[in-house]
Amino acid sequence: MWQKDKIMNEPKKKFKLVTDTRARVILPNTLTLIGVCIGLSSINLALNQNYKLAIVAILFAAIIDGLDGRIARLIKGTSKVGKELDSLTDIISFGVAPAFIMYFWILNSLGKVGWLICLIYVVCVALRLARFNINTDADPSWKDNFFEGIPSPAGGILVLSPLIYDVSELDILTLNYQFITPIIFVVISILLISKIPTYSLKKIVVPRSTTIFLLFGIVLSFGLLLIFTFKALIMGCLIYLLSIPASIIHYKKLKKSFVNDNKFIEEEPEDVL
Repeated sequence: MWQKDKIMNEPKKKFKLVTDTRARVILPNTLTLIGVCIGLSSINLALNQNYKLAIVAILFAAIIDGLDGRIARLIKGTSKVGKELDSLTDIISFGVAPAFIMYFWILNSLGKVGWLICLIYVVCVALRLARFNINTDADPSWKDNFFEGIPSPAGGILVLSPLIYDVSELDILTLNYQFITPIIFVVISILLISKIPTYSLKKIVVPRSTTIFLLFGIVLSFGLLLIFTFKALIMGCLIYLLSIPASIIHYKKLKKSFVNDNKFIEEEPEDVL
């Protein structure tokens, strides 16, 4: 009886998905390395003119990039090494790899200018990631819902949009790829290093009542990607670009509210007894 009471009075241990400390760190980092291997493989695929699989490889690398950080936070396996590794792999998967893919596809026809455009894009990806790494946590919590500029995975997919449109066989518009591809590269490069606020969706809170709709949206998105891969990617690129003005308006609204709240606190008179 005494032993039974002792067992009942013992504090309950918290459940952990991964108990070993090393495993918690290694697991997300391994996922990151798998992502960079897939990103690098896209260059080889493009070299062999297998552009459809090259695009799919970059898409998979982007999905893995979105998952590794969330898994690390879920199992409490975040580390400084993981953060630096993630940025290094992003330069390869969403900077170097898309630049090579587009150079093999169309930009090589522009000669040295085409190569210069690739270099500018990769440098902008590196600068964007460097700025992301030195950001401190001193900013107000509402800023955590926004990136400064577009993130590198989005940039990597957006610069591939002319190629994605070409392989999608939509044929809605007849495009001069030699003309439009350099323009898209320059615009995306500017957006990468800009301070334009874009949605991050890292700390999005979904009410329990709308969870079913979120799950439906996720399943629908993956279904469209599986069935209409390249057409769905083009639609995704358009929706993302259209979301940028909305994110700017939302950011300014939150900033104004934050400034007004702080001003009210500063101007509030102290109680005098």
